[in-house]
Amino acid sequence: MDYGGQKEATDLLRNISISSSMSTFGAADFRGREDESPLSVPFSLKELPYAVCVGFRLSDPVMDSLVDRPTRTYQYHYRQVNLLIDQTLLRLMAAVHELGFRAFPVPSSQIVDWDRNTGHLSHRFVGKEAGLGWIGKNNLLVSPRHGARVRYGSLFTDMPLETSGAVIPEDCGDCQCCAEACPVGAIGASPGDFDLQKCTEMLKVFKRTENIGSMICGLCVKACRGRPQQR
Repeated sequence: MDYGGQKEATDLLRNISISSSMSTFGAADFRGREDESPLSVPFSLKELPYAVCVGFRLSDPVMDSLVDRPTRTYQYHYRQVNLLIDQTLLRLMAAVHELGFRAFPVPSSQIVDWDRNTGHLSHRFVGKEAGLGWIGKNNLLVSPRHGARVRYGSLFTDMPLETSGAVIPEDCGDCQCCAEACPVGAIGASPGDFDLQKCTEMLKVFKRTENIGSMICGLCVKACRGRPQQR
């Protein structure tokens, strides 16, 4: 397979993502911005400066079934969606390899710091730079169409890609839905006010008391449906 140019390569990856049932697709260019992304992966952005971010919209009925805590149904859905995203990233990686370039798929959800409940990479950062949404008060990527009800994964490559356009210049406005839904008051008036420690401690409690085996909650995800309703 021959590399036909940035647009053709990006269209190929987009079509693979769509055929894998992904709901969102975006590409970002990090050349000259190596220090901006919080990475804990064994490569540098100088080596693999282009990124693809894909997302899968979570089931509305599953999310709407949450009341005041995570459920085993939500945990299973969460796990299966992560698996689908990771399999999609492998398909994208294979296509990049066929074109003669390198790629590194970053898992959708693989914890590397259990104290802070963080993974290899902030997918929300990549998604924001790829024009898929803005960082909400809940510290999640908020899609204009889907809200926070999306799980994401990222793939980095040295294959030149056509970027998705400008970062979305929006924020949550006066919407307080996620803050009102948070059981520990971890969400404030801006992303910078988000209390990660409070959130993480609550996730540990839910993991133990709800017998779900994962540090998840989902209540602020449920509350965020898209473009904010001004109050």
